Amino acid sequence: MFKWLKRLLPLSLVFVTLAALVVLWADQQLTRPLNVAGDEYLLDLKPGTGFSSMARSLAADQLIDYPVELLSVYARFAGYAGAIQSGEYRLRPGLNSYDLLALLVSGEVVRYRATLIEGWTFADLTAYLAAHPDLDKRFDSNAPVWAQLGIDEPLHENPEGLFFPDTYSFVKGATDIGIMKRAYRRMLSVLDEEWAGRSEGLPFTDPYEALILASIVEKETGQPHERERIAGVFVSRLQKNMRLQTDPTVIYGLPQVERKNLRSRHLADASNPYNTYRRKGLPPTPIAMPGRAAIHAALHPLQDGALFFVAKGDGSHQFSETLEQHQQAVRDYQLQRRKDYRSSPAKQ
Repeated sequence: MFKWLKRLLPLSLVFVTLAALVVLWADQQLTRPLNVAGDEYLLDLKPGTGFSSMARSLAADQLIDYPVELLSVYARFAGYAGAIQSGEYRLRPGLNSYDLLALLVSGEVVRYRATLIEGWTFADLTAYLAAHPDLDKRFDSNAPVWAQLGIDEPLHENPEGLFFPDTYSFVKGATDIGIMKRAYRRMLSVLDEEWAGRSEGLPFTDPYEALILASIVEKETGQPHERERIAGVFVSRLQKNMRLQTDPTVIYGLPQVERKNLRSRHLADASNPYNTYRRKGLPPTPIAMPGRAAIHAALHPLQDGALFFVAKGDGSHQFSETLEQHQQAVRDYQLQRRKDYRSSPAKQ
């Protein structure tokens, strides 16, 4: 018996040595950085992609130069093969095969961003999403909006102003319609929250009317600290049954080609439903997407007696309580108005 053991011992040592060498070689292969050319390699794992198929794809793109079976065997042995998650992954230089497997089970997929800006119109929003390079395009500007979004009872039939300006994160495969649905739900949520905490005595019958004024405040505000005071001027004028007389609403109601050249004839045009120089009350819809600060300001206005304001030319305004004070402010600042002049409600 001892003679057999003596004969098996050298063979066992050879086997152990070979096994150790194989393990060492495998570890060296899996530890070496992947052959990522350039700054990154985007690995797109479709739902249902098998691990072996993924490994062959990496080999075909020359990210790994060892036998693909090694990666598959190790992944199965270590429990990774059945745990990888679909999605798009960013592989950077220096990443090795161990790191790759950890990344694929983490679900830390590449995320993109769509940033909707305060003051954008619905046309601006759809144009931006249509041009976004990382979104799948599904929205048809010629088809009914709400039907495409799957919303049966929207806050208003007109979509203007109903999408919350914010930065929305998404993964590959997301659609423009998906972003719009998220922005719409977010607007409803913010509007409900702000409406619930509104000041008393406001001249709004519902949250939608507050949203309309918030859109005007958004367009009129050049300096953030003036939002509540600008809102206060408009709220006071509504309460006194005075016309709002604000340029941004008139401009919104003009054909696109005329919006950059507001003339006196535009201010006199009573056929424009957004002409707040000729029509009392709020315009029929928002004129842009207001941010939360503008919504808050509309629902928490600072009413300090001011009924007028005129742009100083630096983004700020001179506020006045009387027509006489306002006329003097106009004389002081009228000739200094910048191209981005924001209007000043005048007495009706």
